[in-house]
Amino acid sequence: MATPVLALLGPTASGKSDLAHRVAADRAGAVELVAVDAFTVYRGMDVGTAKASPAERAAVPHHLVDVLDPDEDVSVAWFQVRARAAIDDILARGGTPLLVGGSGLYFRAVVDDLRFPPTDPEVRGRLEAVWAGRPAAAWTRLQECDPDAAGRIDPANLRRTVRALEVMELTGERFSSFRDSWDTYVSSRYPGLDVAYLEPPTAELRAAIRERSAGMVAGGLLDEARALRASVGELSSTARQAIGYQEAFAVLDGTLAPDHLADTIADRTWAYARRQRSWFRRDPRCAPVTPADVLARWT
Repeated sequence: MATPVLALLGPTASGKSDLAHRVAADRAGAVELVAVDAFTVYRGMDVGTAKASPAERAAVPHHLVDVLDPDEDVSVAWFQVRARAAIDDILARGGTPLLVGGSGLYFRAVVDDLRFPPTDPEVRGRLEAVWAGRPAAAWTRLQECDPDAAGRIDPANLRRTVRALEVMELTGERFSSFRDSWDTYVSSRYPGLDVAYLEPPTAELRAAIRERSAGMVAGGLLDEARALRASVGELSSTARQAIGYQEAFAVLDGTLAPDHLADTIADRTWAYARRQRSWFRRDPRCAPVTPADVLARWT
């Protein structure tokens, strides 16, 4: 029987990382962790991403952690390729990959056969020039070629319409064809994929988020943000989305009071956690389990 791929998922602050390290410790070196996260890929963004400590990474191999500088962008397609390569490498060496993260999009991109259409700035620019000021005409053209895609796009949204036309020109396929696999949750590319999903009660999760946010501030988030500015200047569009850094920069700029930093981070984190829960609840593989269930199943 093929070695299964394990996945430990859940909203932020649900206890995934600590539990993953317990599983890896109990499996005596057989398990290697693959971070399913858009932000732990960045060097120097440690406090604000609750990244595993150097000691934890020394004890258990971690993949896709500290692989990019904060001024580099990350796309889902980029992550898909590299995460799958890491999983294949672990399996080839006889190990067990344990995917750990809270990004439902990145998780599905790795384990399911999702396709991400290409882009070409030259083609995009030419189409934008052709349809400039004529969103309705562009949408009508899309409707003629791909009515399913047109039905999902507001006729006034020229940007999305041009994107659909761009993909069709580049691939020769309907833009809507790239969505077909999104509606299927049971066709993982990894036979025996075993998913464990943590979803603590709301009050418990909110308390954990508040504690985590306060811990980041106390743990040197402002110093880390200051160092990032000094070393890379402007963060990439992806890195800027990491919760905590925008708020920390606001404190450094004098537009947010330091005393409000932890609460502001907690509020934004809670809003994100709610979106994470909504995403995972749509996936039938994500039936909530307890940490005790996970340990009993995997150790």
